[in-house]
Amino acid sequence: MKYYLTTPIYYVNAAPHIGHTYTTIAADAIKRFKRMQGFDPVVLTTGTDEHGQKVERAAKAAGKTPEEFTTAVAAEFRRQWDEFGLQYDRFVRTSDPRHHETVRWLFERCMKNGHIYKGSYTGQYCVFDELYVNEAKPGDPCPDCGRPTETVTEENYFFKLSAFTERLLELYEKQPDFIQPESRRNEVLSFVKQGLNDLSITRTTIKWGIPVPVEGHHVFYVWFDALIAYMTAVKNTDLWPADLHLIGKEIVRFHAIFWPAFLWAADLPLPKHIYAHGWLLFEHDKMSKSRGNIVRAEPIRKVMGADALRYFLLREIVFGQDGSFSYDALIGRYNSELANGLGNLASRTLTMIQQYRGGVVPAGNAQHIQKVACETIGATADAFYRFEFSKGLEAVWTLLSAVDKFIVEQAPWNLAKKPDCEAQLDSALYAAAEALRVATALLSPILPESCAKIWSQLGMPEPLESVGLDSLAWGQLRAGQKIGQIAAVFPRIDAKPAIEKMRELETQVSAEQAVLLGKAPAVSPQAAPAGPQITIDDFSKIELRVGQVLSAERVKGADKLLHLKVDVAEAEPRSIVAGIAEAYAPEALVGRKVVIVANLAPRKLRGLTSNGMIVAASVEGGKPVLAGFLEDIPVGARLK
Repeated sequence: MKYYLTTPIYYVNAAPHIGHTYTTIAADAIKRFKRMQGFDPVVLTTGTDEHGQKVERAAKAAGKTPEEFTTAVAAEFRRQWDEFGLQYDRFVRTSDPRHHETVRWLFERCMKNGHIYKGSYTGQYCVFDELYVNEAKPGDPCPDCGRPTETVTEENYFFKLSAFTERLLELYEKQPDFIQPESRRNEVLSFVKQGLNDLSITRTTIKWGIPVPVEGHHVFYVWFDALIAYMTAVKNTDLWPADLHLIGKEIVRFHAIFWPAFLWAADLPLPKHIYAHGWLLFEHDKMSKSRGNIVRAEPIRKVMGADALRYFLLREIVFGQDGSFSYDALIGRYNSELANGLGNLASRTLTMIQQYRGGVVPAGNAQHIQKVACETIGATADAFYRFEFSKGLEAVWTLLSAVDKFIVEQAPWNLAKKPDCEAQLDSALYAAAEALRVATALLSPILPESCAKIWSQLGMPEPLESVGLDSLAWGQLRAGQKIGQIAAVFPRIDAKPAIEKMRELETQVSAEQAVLLGKAPAVSPQAAPAGPQITIDDFSKIELRVGQVLSAERVKGADKLLHLKVDVAEAEPRSIVAGIAEAYAPEALVGRKVVIVANLAPRKLRGLTSNGMIVAASVEGGKPVLAGFLEDIPVGARLK
């Protein structure tokens, strides 16, 4: 029975970072587990989403054609997945002519069935997020990224998304596991219950996209284009529908609302499940380019190995929820659970077999360890089936801890000195080795490279990939089997030099990726060139005053905006909306003195009046830093 799963089709506005790697590692682990379950074939698709105005502009900035730019970034994704040993089967690029054919085919099916019509749209559009901003006025910032929107008027083709509202609600009700985890299902359900608007699926203002088979210059909108890539990858096979779309939570609406409606409109079967995992936070802050806290996976692989990162991400984070990454936590868990846990157990068990039994596995058994191992097989398989990787790994470490305790209690080093304890020694060594074999098989989807090494050191004649869950049982380690050459699988890592090396490589890889994307490495504030000169008369028009923040709260629906009430020694506090929410917690700003531009014309942002502007410093890719004072200065004082 087949199993077809996909990662997102990653957008080429960024080079691969740890967020992309997290999703793809999880998909790779699921693929390996499904193969252990007996599914055949198990096919994993990944790829790159390469169209849109952002890509067109990025290519121009890089001095490349869109084709050259997207080819270079797609190649970098493939290179990194190959370096990590990720077993993807299909890598689809939305610029591939074969994909163009699939998109046009699905569009024509939707149009023939009466679900597409021609219309026009005038409104504000965020080029960066490729998003129409409802209820925005010319010049208003995008609620997601804070960048200025642009006014566009264009003829579009629209998809009748509103016609599928009730059918979608029925789908979520009758198939509650269509969207997982439950929190994502509830989010989508709430959104759809508010009612859906028809969706513009073409553009006339851009060139870099798939031409629509209609009169005039229309290209497909990114999401109608990108989602169909999942079908392109398996066209002319019997692999569709997908069994699983694995995605990040920020794109769940596109997959759980747009995609089923597109497929229904074309009379095509729906994917069986959509699983949206949480965000990866860096030391408890969301990773983002604007914050300058993006972490790349490649430096970690080079210093610690791919399996170290695989284990940390799937053990540390409850899959489906947000999780935090830090170098200290990565190395701490590696040393305590891989080096001191699994690695130490493998080394001491095999060394004792080599020392006390000449490298030959003895016959014997220990009922207690056998019972724990059998329970572990069931518990781990059940957890992995539900994508509860952390829980499944916890079950395996329960077995490893039981074996460690058993070895200490049995003390084989003492038994080896007593001729009348031969049978007891044999049983202790066999039980430890067999438990190690069971744990290695269960861990192989998570730690494929390391488990292959332990499997070889155990002297197992069959390949690890041939082990199936249904056949995995106690007692399959054959007595008389010769173990392989023993070597450390998880050497301990000294945190300080390792972190220093990873940070050094992070800087190097970041610079290389900047070149790939056509961006100059960030210039330090001290070296930044000055802008065009202004006269003293120009400067005197700007009224800068000292203000004190009286209250601060997040703006609903806008991740980057805070609404501040600022005392500037006027009759009433100023209402100011500032794009600093990703750098400052609201409660940390109350009582703080800031600099504001006091004579800026008021403007509406997200329905709130902003009567002034907060002054902050920033560097490309970094957080804004508020201007402030070392000495006490009265509220309302003017800066000159």
